[in-house]
Amino acid sequence: MTHTVLVTGVSRHIGARVASVLAADPDIDRVIGVDTVPPPSLSRDGGVPLGRTEFVRVDLRSPDIAQVIAAADIDTVVHMSLVSAPPRSGGRMLMKEHNVIGTMQLLGACQRSATVRRVVVRSTTAVYGSSPHDPAVFTEDAEPGESPTHGYAKDASEVEGYVRGFARRRGDVTVSMLRFANFMGPGVDSPLTRYFTQPVLPTVFGFDPRLQFVHEDDAVEVLRRMAMEDHPGTFNVAGDGVLLLSQCARRAGLLSLPVPSPAFRLLGDLARGAGLVDFSPEQLRLMCHGRVVDTARLAARLGWKPKFSTSAAFEDFVRARDLAGGLPAAMMELISQAVTR
Repeated sequence: MTHTVLVTGVSRHIGARVASVLAADPDIDRVIGVDTVPPPSLSRDGGVPLGRTEFVRVDLRSPDIAQVIAAADIDTVVHMSLVSAPPRSGGRMLMKEHNVIGTMQLLGACQRSATVRRVVVRSTTAVYGSSPHDPAVFTEDAEPGESPTHGYAKDASEVEGYVRGFARRRGDVTVSMLRFANFMGPGVDSPLTRYFTQPVLPTVFGFDPRLQFVHEDDAVEVLRRMAMEDHPGTFNVAGDGVLLLSQCARRAGLLSLPVPSPAFRLLGDLARGAGLVDFSPEQLRLMCHGRVVDTARLAARLGWKPKFSTSAAFEDFVRARDLAGGLPAAMMELISQAVTR
């Protein structure tokens, strides 16, 4: 049986890695990678080599994605295109259009396709939110203590709703939805990894949240398995164990600066406005209340355990990043403003 796989979001690190590992599989005939901009490997910026992946420049918000699926007789779609932070140009509105409208267009194209038989969607554990009313551990069937009301988490919740609707309408298609904990690893660039590259970590006074990470290698392996095998349903994906934020700071050799909650929010607004670190409101809540998920369903279904625990994933990230050096003057000024107001 021939396999032609479409991977969205190949200009970003994890999407490129997924396309690369699928392209190296001899059981897959073609891998089509799509995104709004070319992957770094196709420019002078380096990046993950895509092997025999064929890149097509497509904006998922346009109907063109349907033409790509039809022309290539795509049978498997791996949707990696959700973005977790607003772009520098376009802001939150463009982010929402990309995440939600783009997914709607993609699912509409899959619904009309006569060849698509498997759809894998990258989601996030952020759909559970972070609040003082959360359970100790979220299973896939648990309801959030407080439903996300904006940002990446709200986008992901809306996307999941559309995915469930698609699965009901196309019962002949295997639909796998993966709720990933925060990605961690040498190549990951995200709001959270940028937070941990600051030599001084602002934290919320009185809180020490529990955090979970999934190493990029394990994330890619799960996505590869889902693209090659039928595992319908929704699955949490995270490394075993948890880390307290204070433990992360100590293991990274970082100085913590506890500030009152209002000052932390102010610091987040200032840092985001200055383009230094994207302290989104949902990340600020994570820094207060944390979030932990249960991964037993994934382990039972795949008969697989991640190679990296949460602790090992963070330590690999720390080893790969040079976290030494002075705090940028601009960041010091923002912290000074936050704690003195």
